[in-house]
Amino acid sequence: MEMKKRKIANTELYVSELGFGAATLGNLYRTVSEEQAQSAIQAALDAEINQFDTAPYYGFGLSERRVGDGLREIDSKNYVLSTKVGRILEPCAKAEDKYGFCSPMPFEPVYDYSYDGIMRSFEHSLQRLGLSKIDIIYMHDIGEVTHGDEHERLFKIAMEGGYKAMDELRSQGLVSAIGLGVNEYEVCEQAMDYGYFNCFLLAGRYTLLEQEALDSFLPRCEKENSSIVLGGPYNSGILATGTRKEGYTPNYNYEPAPDDIIQKVSQIENICDEFSVPLTSAALQFPLAHPSVVNVIPGISSASRVRTTVEQIQHKIPVEFWQKLQSEDLIRADAPIPDEEVSA
Repeated sequence: MEMKKRKIANTELYVSELGFGAATLGNLYRTVSEEQAQSAIQAALDAEINQFDTAPYYGFGLSERRVGDGLREIDSKNYVLSTKVGRILEPCAKAEDKYGFCSPMPFEPVYDYSYDGIMRSFEHSLQRLGLSKIDIIYMHDIGEVTHGDEHERLFKIAMEGGYKAMDELRSQGLVSAIGLGVNEYEVCEQAMDYGYFNCFLLAGRYTLLEQEALDSFLPRCEKENSSIVLGGPYNSGILATGTRKEGYTPNYNYEPAPDDIIQKVSQIENICDEFSVPLTSAALQFPLAHPSVVNVIPGISSASRVRTTVEQIQHKIPVEFWQKLQSEDLIRADAPIPDEEVSA
């Protein structure tokens, strides 16, 4: 089946409904070989997946290098590439497994949201990628959840300096879109008061398990014409693994899932059984029903995972399935639900 594409806000960028999240290619939690990484990228291209998202932080440059290697011989018109700014990679004495990445790259990530820091990050990414263009840059991991008491100070630097740099890169045509790449929608709303962002890469905050963004953020995105690229559609794992593996505690938001989340997912799984719907298919397709969401980008680490994920996002789900979830108060009554035409 053809992979449908959707337009990002007021740009000329059209992205496939399923994107390729390349954090895994930075050896997130486990080592991925060069051969596996390149075969995964090629499988994605073969499946008409055209959006690839990476970041300096992912394996401290390893993910960007691998994504660049995979796309270098491809016509740049045939893919949409995003990476992040807001961290500078500084050389360190030796590579260490840290922050979840099992990477051989001997660098230490250091936050820098200043004007100069954003410009340096952009230039460094072009060099690591070995490509002539980046389509989208996201300011990475700004927000109170990440920075705690430092948020107010860093956010001021980011909006007064970092945003200015990103806006200049956009106005000069060096990138086509700018946004934030974050795990909290509140900081996206806060940033919208300072300037225009074409899109937000929002991880895990609009899923089968979480719809609080419907209260204010998503309506504002509709009003101001900002698109959402939905990362983390499995909420760190539980919507991919489910709850039924013996002796296994699934992850939710990077931690072992609490009992109330496990219970809710278990209820969703029962309705999935009733309608013969894979849990992963429901998790991938649900966010796409919202008019501001242009695609979902789960982490993908192998060619076989590409093929499986394509099958899951293309699985036909009857509208009665979604209606049952709403009637059981498992998703919000005001949440847009997919119909059979939504999937790719």
